[in-house]
Amino acid sequence: MPAMAEDLRTERKGRILAVRDLPTLPKVLEEVSKLVERPDSTTEQVAKLISMDQVLSAKVLKMVNSPVYGFPGRISSIGHALVLLGFNVLRSIIVSTSVFEVMSENMVGLWEHSLGAAMASGAVARMVKLKDAEEYAVAGLLHDLGKVVATVQLPDLKPEIERVVAERDCFYLEAEREVLGFGHDRINAWLADHWKLPANIKEGLSYHHKPHLAQLYPEMACVVHLGDFLVRSFEYGFSGDVGVTYLQPEALKILKIRPADFENLLDELSGQLVELADLRFT
Repeated sequence: MPAMAEDLRTERKGRILAVRDLPTLPKVLEEVSKLVERPDSTTEQVAKLISMDQVLSAKVLKMVNSPVYGFPGRISSIGHALVLLGFNVLRSIIVSTSVFEVMSENMVGLWEHSLGAAMASGAVARMVKLKDAEEYAVAGLLHDLGKVVATVQLPDLKPEIERVVAERDCFYLEAEREVLGFGHDRINAWLADHWKLPANIKEGLSYHHKPHLAQLYPEMACVVHLGDFLVRSFEYGFSGDVGVTYLQPEALKILKIRPADFENLLDELSGQLVELADLRFT
């Protein structure tokens, strides 16, 4: 890469990660993260800390009781949510609920697409009997986070990306790489480090377009890749471009998914996606 292009790329990365401008995460999340790192902390202490932020607690409970996680109407407290879902899932849900308003304002339809990808990713994980399907669901939920943050941090470049998508009839990822010098998958990796997301979720976010290249958690990347593909197939929400992305056959091989399994997934999701239509936090 020429030096000038590399300098521009570095400058844009810096703008994306400018802490004061990033969608702010609740202060309580930082305090909770410190508490979790202590070996003597208890679930009750963590739950009590999260529950101090009443608005955040309400948003988290609404999400964990949504059809995405399969516990509709059954989780009544943050403590209960922690026991059932674990801290990694809860932390990722807090991240998503903190940026969803920005998502809704800046890229219409992306929140719905993300919810659909979360549900589809969870369904894939359960079908192939992967442990902790909820973690796959949150990776699906966050897989396009980089698009939102790039739109907020580099608003002057969004129209240019959209112009390239329209004129060349290409995917948003390709347009991002041409205009920015990198795609939202790379931004996802930066954000995952910046917000200290778990390593398996980071890999799902970073490699959902090229799951066969994931080295540490290939199953996570493959599940999110497939979840994204499935929700696009149903044209649920809007991810920034029209059409269905290429399905990497390696993903099906890694997950050992047969054509018949795929048909069952489509049948299952067609009914479930309807239930997501009313999930809002306002």
